[in-house]
Amino acid sequence: MSAAQDQQAAMPAAQVYRRLLGHVRPYWRVFSVSIVGMLAFAATEPLFAAMMRPLIDGSFVERDADIVRLMPLVLVGLFLFRGIAGFINNYCLSWVGRRVVADLRQRMFEHLLRAPTRYFDTHSTGHLLAKLTYNVENVATAATSAITTLVRDGFTVLGLMAYMLYLDATLALIFLVIGPLMAGSVKYASKRFRRHSRRIQDRIGELTHVAQEVIDGHRVVKAFGGQERERAHFHAINEKTRSLQMKMVATEAASVPLVQLISAIAIAVVVYLSTLQGLKENITVGTFMSFIVAMGLLLPPVKRLTSVNAHLQRGIIAAESLFELLDAEPESDTGARRIERAEGRIEYLGVTHRYAPDKAPAVEGIDLCIEPGERVALVGPSGSGKSTLASLLPRFYDPSAGEIRLDGIALCDLSLANLRAQLSLVTQDVVLFNDSIANNIAYGLPERPSRAELERVAERAHALEFITALPQGFDTQIGDRGVLLSGGQRQRLAIARAMLKNAPILILDEATSALDTEAERHIQAALEDLMERRTTLIIAHRLSTIERADRILVLAGGQIVEQGTHAELLALGGHYARLHSLQWGALADSLA
Repeated sequence: MSAAQDQQAAMPAAQVYRRLLGHVRPYWRVFSVSIVGMLAFAATEPLFAAMMRPLIDGSFVERDADIVRLMPLVLVGLFLFRGIAGFINNYCLSWVGRRVVADLRQRMFEHLLRAPTRYFDTHSTGHLLAKLTYNVENVATAATSAITTLVRDGFTVLGLMAYMLYLDATLALIFLVIGPLMAGSVKYASKRFRRHSRRIQDRIGELTHVAQEVIDGHRVVKAFGGQERERAHFHAINEKTRSLQMKMVATEAASVPLVQLISAIAIAVVVYLSTLQGLKENITVGTFMSFIVAMGLLLPPVKRLTSVNAHLQRGIIAAESLFELLDAEPESDTGARRIERAEGRIEYLGVTHRYAPDKAPAVEGIDLCIEPGERVALVGPSGSGKSTLASLLPRFYDPSAGEIRLDGIALCDLSLANLRAQLSLVTQDVVLFNDSIANNIAYGLPERPSRAELERVAERAHALEFITALPQGFDTQIGDRGVLLSGGQRQRLAIARAMLKNAPILILDEATSALDTEAERHIQAALEDLMERRTTLIIAHRLSTIERADRILVLAGGQIVEQGTHAELLALGGHYARLHSLQWGALADSLA
């Protein structure tokens, strides 16, 4: 559990709920109307009970003709008023509740957009999606129906009790006795609700995570026969979730009858006292029936008040989860300096980076200067620190020690938006969106490019031919993560996107890994033209793709162990020469 989660878990329920209700403040006018509707609706309950006395005494005992004619009209008017008040209450409060949920969901999504990369490293996608879907809907229940029940039924109970006390003050003593008993049972149930709700939330996050992994990796699951393993894994979590939900149901199912039993005992005592000889002489038939109706009307709101506790506690736990996300520290973006267009001089000064305090450095003591327009390639075995060095440049991570400068300015002194505007990025794992080809190529640009510009970059990336062959050309929808395209086609769209951005610095992380040999040859020609006027950082395992780099840095164990041109490093006969020999040996074996 993170520090933020610990803090949220320690926060009292009332404080969490007050914070949640703080999001209602912008809509206080509509909320006030809904409260008025609740109070008006609640007032109809004791009024209905009070009608019983004149209805019975005036109509059946005294046979008052005026009351006989008046009571049906009063009854219809009362229910008409009750219906209007109920509609105003439900509609206005639901409107406020949905606005609060929409605001929270929007704030959460915007916070995710600003969250640092390390936040996504430590939080699974499934748990984050559960916050945006399942958890936020529980908050909606706590912010709407729970408030309706608490306010409307709470005032109904108070109104009915006040009316009953008006009829017979002896009731005060009875309710003073049962009040603590009811409060104690509700408090005990609340603790169980909160404990089980927190566990259910975690299980829902795990369910979402497992389902997403299977959906994303369905080919691997099928190819390696992992269906039974995944079925058993999902079944185990699903059963744990069901078991926890049944514990919630059991707690609710036990607490509601318990409170009702306490209420019933109190009512039984009241009925007994009301029928004692000493009280009979002071109570008319209408008064006694009005009293009994008020007691009968008291049970449903008491039941709802007890039942709402489960929804309320579930919403409070969900709110804790949402606030944990909203309280998470966003990316540090305190820089105020701007560069119109960078020249492209990059300096790594004593840079060390650890992904966690207890882990070994991914890179350590890196001193490196890349001149404007220089093409620098990073090579080395997996885990040597190549991708880490590249990830530090756009400030996906901030170095644990040392400093990185762009054109002599520390990266932390530049705003993130301005820094990243100087960079184009093409990675091995191409990220495309479920949108048209045109929108994917133009992604992130402030102004929509013309069709001629799109065709120009597509042609340079050797993507135009397959784009024009599609039925809708640039308007073709490419599916989730570009699933309707081949790996090479996706890679070429990513390269076209980087070309269109026209940034002064390029980061190519295995940018040609998904291309066949002929396509790679054409792309290399396009990239050669693009890199001539740009500082380029190239990460590649295939040494054939970086032989023409101005400088090659060989990394091992997070440090630069060799650097030079391709020819110089081969002549040196060190790490690079061994890597080159291994790759060409493997290629020769595959062609033999």
